[in-house]
Amino acid sequence: MSRLVFPAVMGALATALALALLLPLVALVVRTGPEQLAAGLASPTAWAALRLSVITTAVSLAGVLLLGTPLAWLLSRSRSRFARAVETLAQLPIVIPPAVAGVALLLAWGRNGLLAGVLFPRDWSLALTGGAVVMAQVFVSAPLYVQAATAAFRRVDEELLVVARTLGAGPARVFLRVALPLAAPGLASGAGLSFSRALGEFGATLMFAGNLERVTQTLPLAIYSALESDPRVAQALSVLLLACAFGLLLAVRLAQRER
Repeated sequence: MSRLVFPAVMGALATALALALLLPLVALVVRTGPEQLAAGLASPTAWAALRLSVITTAVSLAGVLLLGTPLAWLLSRSRSRFARAVETLAQLPIVIPPAVAGVALLLAWGRNGLLAGVLFPRDWSLALTGGAVVMAQVFVSAPLYVQAATAAFRRVDEELLVVARTLGAGPARVFLRVALPLAAPGLASGAGLSFSRALGEFGATLMFAGNLERVTQTLPLAIYSALESDPRVAQALSVLLLACAFGLLLAVRLAQRER
């Protein structure tokens, strides 16, 4: 009897969670018809938010790749306690609440922040600017890339690196010509996750950059604002973000299969 009951219970529990995850997404797509989608996307606010989101997310991803790849390489090569501590601390933005991230960014880069008077004039603030949007996106998305890139570099066969060094290749050439191509699928997967997280960032951006139309209002913030004035725009932008997220997820899965 237990052989029949256990699979049934497991199947029921799995189905319940699958429905809880998929039903809201299905409702969003079904309740947003083509006419409603077109009307929502025709809003000038929608296209301004989309343009700002694409630009800031592309800039933040470039920064994450430029800075995160060397960090991931160094973490993958080191076995010291210091490296393990840095790796752990680098993952903190993944688990802290968005409100905490926003407050932390304000205390670091705000008008009276920790770096005021050191990296920029004390009477100037990065907050409420397009740069603040990029900083918030980097803060929340970089850990995902570093985590994936570190794991990808650790999977590179150490013997291949040793052979390259014995053949006279320097550290830079070993990294660029051997390690980087071998880890490329994992790096692409991490880049896709980082881009998706940055594109959907809401809480830290709202607290640090504000919700200024055509200045700091990204797609998630535009959805938040449109819910109060024009739900059609909110639905249309939500479907657009859902389509982007689905496309990025497919790209990540393809990269993982290639890996």
